[in-house]
Amino acid sequence: MSTKHTRWAEQLTARIGDRSAEVGVIGLGYVGLPLAVEFAKAGFRVTGIDVQEQKVEELNRGISYVQDVSSETLARLVGAGKLRATTDFDALSGMDTVNIAVPTPLRKTKDPDMSFVVAASQQVAKFAHPGMLVILESTTYPGTTAELVLPMIENERMKVGEDFFLCFSPERVDPGNPKYQTWNIPKVVGGITPRCTEMGAMFYGQALETVVPVSSTQVAEMVKLLENTFRMINIGLVNEMAMMCGRMEINVWEVIEAAATKPFGFMPFYPGPGLGGHCIPIDPFYLSWKTKQAGIEARFIELAGYINGQMPHFVVDKIQNALNDHAKALKGSRVHVLGVAYKRNIDDVRESPALDIIHLLRRRGAEVSYSDPYVNALRADGIEMTGADAVDGCRESDCAVIVTDHAAFDYAAILAAAPLVVDTRNTLKAFRSEKIVRL
Repeated sequence: MSTKHTRWAEQLTARIGDRSAEVGVIGLGYVGLPLAVEFAKAGFRVTGIDVQEQKVEELNRGISYVQDVSSETLARLVGAGKLRATTDFDALSGMDTVNIAVPTPLRKTKDPDMSFVVAASQQVAKFAHPGMLVILESTTYPGTTAELVLPMIENERMKVGEDFFLCFSPERVDPGNPKYQTWNIPKVVGGITPRCTEMGAMFYGQALETVVPVSSTQVAEMVKLLENTFRMINIGLVNEMAMMCGRMEINVWEVIEAAATKPFGFMPFYPGPGLGGHCIPIDPFYLSWKTKQAGIEARFIELAGYINGQMPHFVVDKIQNALNDHAKALKGSRVHVLGVAYKRNIDDVRESPALDIIHLLRRRGAEVSYSDPYVNALRADGIEMTGADAVDGCRESDCAVIVTDHAAFDYAAILAAAPLVVDTRNTLKAFRSEKIVRL
């Protein structure tokens, strides 16, 4: 490495080390905002960039729209001049580091939609300068950083690993988790070159508790997909077990609890109404898509995806059969859905199985209402509904169905009010009642 190139690395190292580096974060959602907050708390000046004006305005007023970041914390950092937001990508020209945390959804054809990553990378390329560290955090297929992002930024004047540094670091956000948050979840980072990895690891080490360097961006990209594919496939297995146990009139929850007493060789996973959120239902299909390019068929992923996708249908069949057993048809019955967020104690409805269940119930002629302490109004996937009081909704229904097991629900009152309850989460395991139909 030439003296000039060594100087860029040394200058960036010094600026990161003394907290004078200007930190940029593109994408201020569930991943980007908590990350920006952690670096601001560590003493850096952080600029968040987002195309949604409402997010930018709320952040600059110190108002948090992400559950895991309090408005009190946000207001303090904004007031101290450590955190600001803008819709203007020109701000990148003054950044020493840039983290890209934009969405990577799947198209209906199950192939990755990389348009947000491409748009963000184009903006970074426009303002890239020597001494800049760029880190992609958006979950994607192995090879994205090297094959898609790198060619956009590197040119004859800017050599990766010498003039600028490029890494991938998978986000591991678990919304609503009180124990593991951005600062204490181990951070995997892999660079295009060893020097890139070194710079990325040093950067994260200033604000996060544990950093795990790996040898390449491809390894780091695959880490995230392995983590979520592992969960998806095991949830698919236990969901299939739930279907089998249901046919044989065996309590699948009791089976799992007993199996979990084995101190080795078994890890309990639990069935449910389907997968939701922005990771587990989506991420494994990045890997499936990529392996098809290499002529390999990802059979476990495809099968698990199919089984998990069938769970909302299985739940609606349970509801229909439960009503039949009580001499009622599903068509014309009032069904009250308890919980529409994709998991307990959060307000995120992305990919929530509740949306599929509501659509399927309506398609079969049911009158559907819902309650969710975190989602007052549901506006998603063509559904427009306003939440009702949980106990009142159950009392006025022919059947209630627990889809999301929020801790805020009064389950004793719900069971007393509802004439019939289909429990997809084993939330009512402590109760014994003929009203309860378990998954």
